[in-house]
Amino acid sequence: MQQLLHRGAAMTQHRSDESLDASWDDLKLFLACAKYKSFRNAAEELGLTSTTLMRRIDRLEESIGCKLFLRDQSGLTLSDEGTAMISDVTLMERHAFNVFRRASRSSSDATGTVRVAVTEGPGNFWILPRLIDFQKTYRKITVDLRCAMEQADVARLESDIAIQLEPPTNPDLIVVKLGRLHIYPFVSKEYESLHGVPKTLAELQNHRIIKQSAPQVDDTAYARILGLKSLEGIVGIKTNSSIGVLYAVERGAGIGFLPTVSIALGAPLVAVDLGVSHHADLWLTYHKEFRASERHKIVVEWLKKIFDPRTYPCFRDEFIHPNALVPMMAAARESFGLTGYVAATPT
Repeated sequence: MQQLLHRGAAMTQHRSDESLDASWDDLKLFLACAKYKSFRNAAEELGLTSTTLMRRIDRLEESIGCKLFLRDQSGLTLSDEGTAMISDVTLMERHAFNVFRRASRSSSDATGTVRVAVTEGPGNFWILPRLIDFQKTYRKITVDLRCAMEQADVARLESDIAIQLEPPTNPDLIVVKLGRLHIYPFVSKEYESLHGVPKTLAELQNHRIIKQSAPQVDDTAYARILGLKSLEGIVGIKTNSSIGVLYAVERGAGIGFLPTVSIALGAPLVAVDLGVSHHADLWLTYHKEFRASERHKIVVEWLKKIFDPRTYPCFRDEFIHPNALVPMMAAARESFGLTGYVAATPT
């Protein structure tokens, strides 16, 4: 990067080495702008105002003596100098994160916090109840469980461990397939009593769908799986929350597509047999640096255990009808003392 800084300075104001004072904080802002290609979007992500961010980038460009972005109404595009600089700054960030990772772990210490990011449904309904037993065994490990549909970037220290629906491609990360979520249409028993359930895809026109629109969710999957060109006139409720979908289905708002593990856990739902299903693989990922951390190894192995398809058939690759899962999952539920279902609907 020094070569670029020298070259850029020569091109403009002929700055000397002594006057180059680009800060690491400003370089991080440069990376965010390059990622989001918009001052506004980058500012929202960083918790800054657009004016502040633009001023900081202007200061960085003045400091190194070259323009980093081409700016127009469509957003930001890296200049030739910015393109040449991006890989160096990315490498700097990568090494900085490694320093923090090494500082946060000890190979012989099973004490401290482990941050786990996971999609909303598996996090709240599968992992969280099992954390109770985990804490009885590992009282000195704090699991900071973050449930959201936004994917956490493990490489950028947004989380120590992540469970997500798409495998990352960063070579510094360890990636393990945990299992598979099978998505199936369900209604409440009350809805079935009042409205019946469709027997064919054509009969869907007489019902309403509860649709989830969120990061990591393929927005085109609903129409594609149902063999329809559009869901116009069918969707009654849209929400970004998987818990919201379950809540709405339980309250009889319509047909919702939910993981089959929902009924396996005892949710009072009725499977709608339309001859369609969908699946999404669950991927566990963490940085290679954490292989030497005792507490991280403990949490990783525990997560693998509680999603093991050999023990919990709802996570197998092959589809098992929800009704067949109920008796298959009974023994597994009782082994954790989870004999009752905690409804999404508040009482």
